[in-house]
Amino acid sequence: MTEQLRLMAVHAHPDDESSKGAATMAKYVSEGVDVLVVTCTGGERGSVLNPRLQGDPYIEANIHEVRRKEMDEAREILGVKQEWLGFVDSGLPEGDPLPPLPEGCFALEDVDTAAGELVRKIRSFRPQVVTTYDENGGYPHPDHIMTHKITMVAFDGAADAEKYPEAEFGPVWQPLKLYYNQGFNRPRTEALHQALLDRGLESPYGEWLERWKEFERKERTLTTFVPCADFFETRDKALIAHATQIDPDGGWFRVPMEIQKEVWPTEEYELSKSLVPTSLPEEDLFAGIRDNA
Repeated sequence: MTEQLRLMAVHAHPDDESSKGAATMAKYVSEGVDVLVVTCTGGERGSVLNPRLQGDPYIEANIHEVRRKEMDEAREILGVKQEWLGFVDSGLPEGDPLPPLPEGCFALEDVDTAAGELVRKIRSFRPQVVTTYDENGGYPHPDHIMTHKITMVAFDGAADAEKYPEAEFGPVWQPLKLYYNQGFNRPRTEALHQALLDRGLESPYGEWLERWKEFERKERTLTTFVPCADFFETRDKALIAHATQIDPDGGWFRVPMEIQKEVWPTEEYELSKSLVPTSLPEEDLFAGIRDNA
């Protein structure tokens, strides 16, 4: 290889990078790949989900600062670089009918304008591979859906000097592959659920699978299975670093590590765009790129 391999992971909030593709990123860092997490919002409107920290007046008054510090700790654990895109968290609207989104939030930004900020990051970092969410956001949070929208525009727009002039946005760059994170998929969930039951253990996935049936969720096409079991502990440490968002005694951590590694030792992705030839299924986000790097 003559050129540094670079991976950019575009996420909506601090903590998303640790729950979606974290072991993959840690694996690539260990192999010398340059990895940058771009976080679109500061997570200002995120609820405190860890019951041990709920009601803390300092956290409630300084949630933006707290979440930045949590992101710094997670970044150090994963060994990645991280930059903020600077938009304001939209919050997760609840109710029937749903309330309007707050003025000035990320999800209400003009898509092309917001994508321009990501174009700057892409042209500066020059990644060959970009990861983000599918058109449903992975789940229908308005910030996740907006993250998908601006990443799709920026993936192509970073190479378009007419739409995003070089004088304003920097020299053009074309990433070669775009992936959707698909770690929360039915085959993985079913495999871990059955493995726990077979061992006489309680499974946290029973209700998940029932909801899957109820909503008839469309199955995604899993194209890429990255072996990264050696970095599952690193992933969990990074996730726990987001202390306001994660209950260390919650469902995320109820599957014994040895079962995870034995039954499902990969993280999964859906290849959305590729400008290089590749054969599916893959085990490497840089398949088709390494030989020419």
